[in-house]
Amino acid sequence: MTEVHAIDDSNLTRQALATSLASAPGTLLTIPFLRFLGVESVRYLPGDAVLRLAIEPHLQNSFDRVHGGVSMTLLDVCMAMAARSLINESLAVSAQGESHGVVTIEMKTSFLAPGVGTLFARGACLQKGASLLFCEGQLFDLQGGLVAKASGTFKAIRRS
Repeated sequence: MTEVHAIDDSNLTRQALATSLASAPGTLLTIPFLRFLGVESVRYLPGDAVLRLAIEPHLQNSFDRVHGGVSMTLLDVCMAMAARSLINESLAVSAQGESHGVVTIEMKTSFLAPGVGTLFARGACLQKGASLLFCEGQLFDLQGGLVAKASGTFKAIRRS
């Protein structure tokens, strides 16, 4: 297995990242469900991906906070993108035309605080094996406040 890198877990680092990416140009993702939600890719580097989503009323739960399913979707996708970035030559946000993709094998999410406003999901690939990739993700707000954390295992698959 090849070790890649972990996410710096400090509030100041998350806040600085959120501030720098708050008004950065974003790219809507090609997956129809993610386009429907309004998820944007704002950073995509080898082993590292950051998504941004402005939480609108239709994405909230009955407490006027981001719905847990939306949080888990953001975490799943940012981790998958971090994994995918290490198994393809291209760093195109769209997976179209890539020789390999990834599928989620397992994912654990811990919800830490209510999410409101604009949220960022950052995924990092911690370990890359022959076919399995181990990732972590963080969901945080503009102030760097941690909303949720996740870890996941992804399997590399050849596209047909």
